[in-house]
Amino acid sequence: MNDVTSQGRQSFREGGAFEDEAGYSRAVRVGHLIAVSGTTCRPEVIGFGTRAQAVDCLRRIVAAVEHLGGSRAGIYRTRLFLAPAADWREAGAAHLEVLGDVAPANTTLFVHSLIGDGLLVEAEADAWAEAVPPAARTSSQVPA
Repeated sequence: MNDVTSQGRQSFREGGAFEDEAGYSRAVRVGHLIAVSGTTCRPEVIGFGTRAQAVDCLRRIVAAVEHLGGSRAGIYRTRLFLAPAADWREAGAAHLEVLGDVAPANTTLFVHSLIGDGLLVEAEADAWAEAVPPAARTSSQVPA
């Protein structure tokens, strides 16, 4: 679900109950900047370990960036938050798998816990998008 304001702020919501309960969007684009909220894996991936969870949440992040007109190559910063039971090397291997050729700036931290049973990894990202967001264009604008 997209929402575009008159100021050109574009939001992407996946429709999860927690988005409504906590009042946030999966990702928001303002101008060329895209910020992706803390993202965990889908419920069906819980129980498959650190690497599987990290790959899933990073792929969800890439999809959110692309949904707002950005690209994987435009992701310039990531943050990984790991629960105590997570394996940081597996999280790093997942980051390499999904974003290794992009090589964004990254911070990886162990945190006390994550919200949600069985979650080991939560990730955030920031991206730069070259063109004006498609949903915010007027008929006189052309892609950059």
